[in-house]
Amino acid sequence: MIYLIKQNDNEIFGLVPYLILIIGLIIIGNLFSKENHGNITFGNTFAYCFRANAVVIVLFILWSIIALKFIFPNILEQRFELGKLEFQKEGLSPSDLKAKLKQDKQQFWATFIGSKMLFLAIGGIIGSLIAAAVAKKNPQQQPFTQG
Repeated sequence: MIYLIKQNDNEIFGLVPYLILIIGLIIIGNLFSKENHGNITFGNTFAYCFRANAVVIVLFILWSIIALKFIFPNILEQRFELGKLEFQKEGLSPSDLKAKLKQDKQQFWATFIGSKMLFLAIGGIIGSLIAAAVAKKNPQQQPFTQG
């Protein structure tokens, strides 16, 4: 979406997916509470929301790979072109420039997927903690259980 509205360089728009993730996890936590009639704990809600976040991470990574490889392949070319310009500003020799670009292309997917997983996991932890804190809880003691 950010690409389509030509806001690739705007860092504020880069935070929008994480904000949506956190809001979504809060909604999921509240729905989980309603579904269980408030008979939940902080830990139950956190675990439920974090599992939902794991599904979001997998779907986001799959979408990103499909989008960058097949739907918007020119984004990658633009990114590598910007990298080339940055390397040229550093005053690298042509052979060093070629080696840097080759290394950049080889490491792109590992770096991209790893960083997205890390930042989505951090956003998921924050969202799950908030969701677990704000969800209505009224845990009922179950008969025949100790605790």
